[in-house]
Amino acid sequence: MKENSIFSKIKQKQVAGFTLVEMLIVLLIISVLILLFVPNLSKQKEAVKNTGNGAVVKVIHSQAELYKLDHTDEATLSKLVSNGNITQKQADAYNEYYKKNTSETRDIAN
Repeated sequence: MKENSIFSKIKQKQVAGFTLVEMLIVLLIISVLILLFVPNLSKQKEAVKNTGNGAVVKVIHSQAELYKLDHTDEATLSKLVSNGNITQKQADAYNEYYKKNTSETRDIAN
């Protein structure tokens, strides 16, 4: 008889929780929000990269002017890299910037 009273007490207690439908609705809302924000983040990443490459262009122009002060020949990207004024990564960023911004003219040759 004691076992019956334990089972009856367990049956009387109802635990409040989420139903499967409520959980599916929450997951649907979260997935829609993710679908809205992920493409926007990738566009922002590209804009930040382009802005950073624009800053690298200014650095390379400054390094080219310094190179011209010390040498008689014209500054090129390969000369700046071999001379240690800029890194190869900066030269690549310079080239990438002018590939995307074709309306601007390059001042420094490869």
